[in-house]
Amino acid sequence: MRWSSCLAVLSQTIASAAALDTRSTPFFSNDQTSLYLMFQNNLNFTDDGNHISAILLDPMTYDQASAACNGLNETLIPLASLRAHSSDLSYSLRYQEYLASQANQLFWIQNGVVGVDEQRPGQLRYPTTTPSNSARLPVICTQSYTNNYPNTAQATPPIGIQLASTGNTYVGFRNLKSFLFLGIPFANYPGRFEYSTVYNNTGQTIYATSFGKPCEQPFFPDSAEECLSLNIETPYIPRAGSTGGLRPVLVTIPGGGFTVGASNQLDPSNLVSREDIVSVSINYRLGTFGFFTVPGTDLKGNYGIADQITALRWIKANIANFGGDPNRVTITGTSAGASSVQALLGSPPVIQEKLISGALVQSNLGGGVGLGLTSSYYTQFSAWPTIQQSYEVAGQQIFQNAGCTQSNLADQIACLKSVPAQTIIDAGNYARFVVQDGTYITHPETPVGKNTATQQTTAHVPVIFGNTLHDGASFATFPPASSTTSLSVGLQYSLSIGASAADSILSSGLFSAYNSGNLTLDAFNISARVASDFGFRCTSTAFVYAGATNAVFPKAWYYTLSRTWQGYDANHLGPELTRGPTESPDFPLGNPNKPYFRLHGGEGGFMYGEQIPLRDVTDLRASELIAGYVGSFVRTGDPNSDIKWLRVRGYYDQISSINASGPWLPVRNETGPTKLLDYPARDATFPEMKQCSWLNYSIGYYVDH
Repeated sequence: MRWSSCLAVLSQTIASAAALDTRSTPFFSNDQTSLYLMFQNNLNFTDDGNHISAILLDPMTYDQASAACNGLNETLIPLASLRAHSSDLSYSLRYQEYLASQANQLFWIQNGVVGVDEQRPGQLRYPTTTPSNSARLPVICTQSYTNNYPNTAQATPPIGIQLASTGNTYVGFRNLKSFLFLGIPFANYPGRFEYSTVYNNTGQTIYATSFGKPCEQPFFPDSAEECLSLNIETPYIPRAGSTGGLRPVLVTIPGGGFTVGASNQLDPSNLVSREDIVSVSINYRLGTFGFFTVPGTDLKGNYGIADQITALRWIKANIANFGGDPNRVTITGTSAGASSVQALLGSPPVIQEKLISGALVQSNLGGGVGLGLTSSYYTQFSAWPTIQQSYEVAGQQIFQNAGCTQSNLADQIACLKSVPAQTIIDAGNYARFVVQDGTYITHPETPVGKNTATQQTTAHVPVIFGNTLHDGASFATFPPASSTTSLSVGLQYSLSIGASAADSILSSGLFSAYNSGNLTLDAFNISARVASDFGFRCTSTAFVYAGATNAVFPKAWYYTLSRTWQGYDANHLGPELTRGPTESPDFPLGNPNKPYFRLHGGEGGFMYGEQIPLRDVTDLRASELIAGYVGSFVRTGDPNSDIKWLRVRGYYDQISSINASGPWLPVRNETGPTKLLDYPARDATFPEMKQCSWLNYSIGYYVDH
């Protein structure tokens, strides 16, 4: 039996986007075995150095096992490593038994075998009688590379891995926690203002060892138009041709107001290894490059949304070869990423081609109508304008600012297609919102009304929607101290509303005032809560409730996240107000148990299990709990983890947190229970519904819509 050896030199850091030094030598491949990277991840990055990872290979003879590990530039794991990390390896191997429904399994190690002590969780057993060398047993190889994160990992000789998919060969690498394939092209380069198609070159060797360039955007000089790439992190690579053991997939669509953002904004390494899922993160075209429209022409916008769908099509065709299940694909995103997910839920290609199995929508903007306003910044993130409406806002303005001042529209279009990308970026006034183009988006809003389920105009999949406690604090404006003479004046400035609307907020009794001695801060405190309802919670809770009530979604949950770290601090509130006050040596990074604003975008570290830094032990427990909700939802379509699964994995702290908080209950009715994601998590009614009804966002609006 021939085992490929991993001999190529991978010299540059992943962030450098440099090519591999030696491309002619073979890498270890999965043509003879699957690979599973085992790492007992407790989400405490300060503790990573006390744990090891190992690589599990398919059953083979002892001699084959030794050769296979050598091909990985590793060895069969020695007994000393097992004894030093007995708990880690015991739970990892117990989990393998659980997946295979087979107890008392033995595994090849250096000069012997090891098994799980079935009676004592966290312990291994070392049989004194060793099977013959011709016995076929699963193999445990060392995994000596200890770098944690893809942006600092180096693709060096021991860690290369190659696999084949749809006619191409992909070269990736591993780090402490997962296998990585970065910067994979998922689309043929479409050209400016053209729709992307799935990458169809074959016979290529694609060195997926560095992130692709971000799509064109301001402030990023390395951004480019040829940018449609994705990144895969996976704990499992199946043997070539095998479809067994495929893991569920989480696809992250980055946010950034449809103007900025890139696929490497968040690192999913922790979520991948702890929750045993495959992560995919994607780039898509932004701003004018992604959403420019001209009525009566072929420029119908939504190139960015089409890119997202192209990525989902590539995933469906390829992800099984990277260990992911193409029939279990959950999409998620925050802010503009959340808006994208909500749009994709109602997109005909997504529905007809069954491209997704679930959706997690984090902090989607919407609403912004009321309090004397007929629209606002929030509105276009959940209500899609027509092509004509989009053109009126960002059509001729873009032409003129880019210097395309010809009298003939066709000449203007030709000009805009040919000017340097930087000219369009410098022109500002970006086209950047989803529109009703008639192909990818066919409704003014994603349908959740009474006939939606029978008409199949929205994907019939489980959903989670939610927001941070003070999402709106990132978009309300902090009032100036010099002119804020009352709470009413502060609200008017902060929310861009009139005096009568501000006075009605104060007289409603729904938003209590605080007297901190700082009038501007007290006014902003109220404004932040109003803006959170006005621009986030009201439309989202109404949307998800209507989707559940009208059987659009088979299961639906809503959360409010009250533990965050910093986030989008547009008002420059500073650390004390965005992560907790620094009161004592016990909380040098801020006390999260004291009041602070839970800002937009401050949830990512907890959702992905990568919260850095940890202010206290509760941050760690919250990260375990919240990332666990995400992982369980991706695996099963339900955020409530199976307790047996958690016990097998050794996640007893997470079990304790769940026992303290109770189950995560789905949205049922207007006053029914939901979950407030916190530590400890706790059930809550929908007190916000009273506020939302007052703000003219009643549940009934979406039910009857």
